[in-house]
Amino acid sequence: MTASSPARAPADTTPTAPIVSIKNVNRRFKTPTGQIVTALQDVNLDIYPGEFISIIGPSGCGKSTLLRIVGDLLSPSDGQVTVNGKTPHEARLARDYGMVFQAAVLYDWRSVIKNIELPLEIMKYPPEKRRARAREMLNLVELADFADHYPWQLSGGMQQRVAIARALTFEPSILLMDEPFGALDEMTRERMNIELLKIWAKTQKTVIFITHSIHEAVYLSSRVIVMSARPGKLVKDIPITLPYPRGPEIRDSEEFFHLVSEVRSGLRA
Repeated sequence: MTASSPARAPADTTPTAPIVSIKNVNRRFKTPTGQIVTALQDVNLDIYPGEFISIIGPSGCGKSTLLRIVGDLLSPSDGQVTVNGKTPHEARLARDYGMVFQAAVLYDWRSVIKNIELPLEIMKYPPEKRRARAREMLNLVELADFADHYPWQLSGGMQQRVAIARALTFEPSILLMDEPFGALDEMTRERMNIELLKIWAKTQKTVIFITHSIHEAVYLSSRVIVMSARPGKLVKDIPITLPYPRGPEIRDSEEFFHLVSEVRSGLRA
């Protein structure tokens, strides 16, 4: 299955070329006993600038593996992936994407602002530019008052906002998110969904988001990609026609429930 046309992003743009292109990708692993396991099979997907793409599927279906291939943390066994017209490795070296994982992965001995500055510190930015950019990102995620706090002084949701700020600090064009809210309680998770949509609307980044939650995928996304059980294949590409901006009340709409049912049907298939 190949996505043939872009879904609507917050801005009224009509992109003509994909920012991420995945062609005929397979990924195989060898187990400790020597058995060959196919995690991904014949994956084809185009993702366009400004889209919010959620990938959902059963546990072990290869959705995180696919994200890691895009992010140059794994290589495909077969097929080709391009990111901004480059190989994933070239795109990583060019800082084309930031990554956010399920755990915030913050350094407890560094303050919030120092955690956000870290990528720029590694990239040898001057201290004053690092600090100015970090403060800009803190304002974006609405944590300016917590700049001098330490991660252990923050809630789980606040820690994830710091992780998002850090991932955006060097201005990547793509944000890769691997179940970033999976460890949060339901109420915090819903608040983080709202906050993430605000950040996406302000930054216009392309987001690739891995989730196990059907409701989360529908609420956030411009498209939901449904994967089969292993070996993971793309079985359904569902445009999410809900208008932006989306408030929490949209979860009670008839259209929302219809789209949730469509995603669930894809997972059953």
